[in-house]
Amino acid sequence: MREPALSRRAVLRSGSVLAALAMLEGCSSSAEPEPSVGTASVGTASAASPSAASSAVAFAMPAESRPHTRTFMAWPALEEVWGEHLPAVREDIARVAQAVARFEPVVLMARPEQSAQARQLCGSSVEVIDLAVDDLWARDTGPAFVTGPGGPAGVDLNFNGWGNKQTHGNDSQVARTLLERYAIRRIQAPITGEGGGIEVDGEGTLMATESSWVNENRNPGKSRDQIEASLKELFGVRKVIWFAGVAGQDITDCHIDALARFAEPGVVVIHRPGPDAPPDIWSRASDQALQVLRDTTDAQGRKLRTVELVEPDLSQLPDPGKDFLATYLNYYVVNGAVIMPRFGDKASDDRAAGVLAELHPGRQVVPVEINAIASGGGGIHCSTQQQPEAPAAAPAR
Repeated sequence: MREPALSRRAVLRSGSVLAALAMLEGCSSSAEPEPSVGTASVGTASAASPSAASSAVAFAMPAESRPHTRTFMAWPALEEVWGEHLPAVREDIARVAQAVARFEPVVLMARPEQSAQARQLCGSSVEVIDLAVDDLWARDTGPAFVTGPGGPAGVDLNFNGWGNKQTHGNDSQVARTLLERYAIRRIQAPITGEGGGIEVDGEGTLMATESSWVNENRNPGKSRDQIEASLKELFGVRKVIWFAGVAGQDITDCHIDALARFAEPGVVVIHRPGPDAPPDIWSRASDQALQVLRDTTDAQGRKLRTVELVEPDLSQLPDPGKDFLATYLNYYVVNGAVIMPRFGDKASDDRAAGVLAELHPGRQVVPVEINAIASGGGGIHCSTQQQPEAPAAAPAR
């Protein structure tokens, strides 16, 4: 999380090219979210506004540790984004998909002309479907799933390439297309953002960074209070804990899932720099977040316990590069396991695995090598999106 300039991709667009991309991809990429078209019946993928949806049934996002129906992932498609690193990135994605598939079903989206290669690398344990994507970041491009008494729904957060920083003609449609394919109700968000920008405890609390939400590149003209009201309604929470974050230094503008995560209600694990890391904007963001956590309570009124997860020693890694996302915090909790990054600093890798095992008792900790993905500024959590199991229907009286 120590990039001096826009990263997560080896190639990012300059201002002039960004403007051209925005024109080519249409006004919807940077415009306000489309008006909702009314309440949809459960089992369809038509759009519903949050207020309309909540008036009929109360939706909420469960904690990631709750049971999943499946995990969605995406196959990196564009050589223009990854360049010569694309084969290695695809191998990393295949490793992550195979690791997750040991514990729950995995559905990997791939362009039709690339799906055969995806099937070959991922193996039979991973279901590959034909669905046009641009890149691998399913956490951000896919729907953010919520559940209610009527079943699941997907929140479409109007993905716009992290503020028009990268081409996203296909990725902007992934949430809608995926929900249509699975006949899952779609909720059109009145704000723009990404799934990696939210973290919930399942008991009414959500964490987020201001830099990735209260930002003219996603939500021009909207105040923090307005965005917070939408987040509360969309995800069924009562309290939002805001961190300052860092704007303009990585492509996500400092997503919460690389800064602070809920290990369980009342317990937050936070990214911390290594003991020899020089002070920089990322360490200051971590310091600020730690102070906020010490001074606040969650939606239940509990004081929050914090657990520090220290990054690896970059000097022990083989040529990590300036864009390398060196955080263990971008792990993914699946049914019965925690899938975590392994970077190659054995002492740090083992220490992080021990911390995650203590934080998630009863789950197997599975380290996966992802240095190619990390070199682009992302991680395991960024590349996955869970569909939670819907709560069981209440028995008839």
